[in-house]
Amino acid sequence: MKDEYAIVIDFLHSGHSADRRAVPLAQVIGETNFNLLEVELKEDLTIKPLERVYIGIEKRDIVKSIKRKLTFSELTGNAQNELEEALDILIEKNQNKFIEFFNKSGPVTTRQHQLELLPGIGKKHMWEILDERKKGSFESFEDIKNRVKLLPDPKKAVVKRIIEELEGETKWYLFTSPPRGYEDNFY
Repeated sequence: MKDEYAIVIDFLHSGHSADRRAVPLAQVIGETNFNLLEVELKEDLTIKPLERVYIGIEKRDIVKSIKRKLTFSELTGNAQNELEEALDILIEKNQNKFIEFFNKSGPVTTRQHQLELLPGIGKKHMWEILDERKKGSFESFEDIKNRVKLLPDPKKAVVKRIIEELEGETKWYLFTSPPRGYEDNFY
């Protein structure tokens, strides 16, 4: 799945030190599918972390080309540091998508629920969330926090889950595309 827009998580003015020629690069995360990408920028352009850029197939104003898809381990240290804040922005912008997850998530197996895949949510919180959503759909992250007492911040739990998925160290993928070979584990 391709993204139309991305958030910059690092800007490499002269590219990588091992590159033969210096070209401006950026590491970005896709707004919708959370693809980690490295893009080449048009000459003499600079961008800042957390800036939004168009990466779709139409005429691009800043991005010259998409060089490659990245794994989490290929991100620079700066990109890894900015990732959480970029995800926070993207989740806030698309809050309804994630609230819908809390309203409609279901079992992964006969013994595990999708909600339990979120860091900090165990069986007790899962049952509280399920009981509350029977009373009515959740409207926002704040609504979830108010209705499910002692629940860790649900937005932060989603951010942490997406980072776990991007790191590739999970069996199930709720919000990102799984690495090649894991397609059967995507919800």
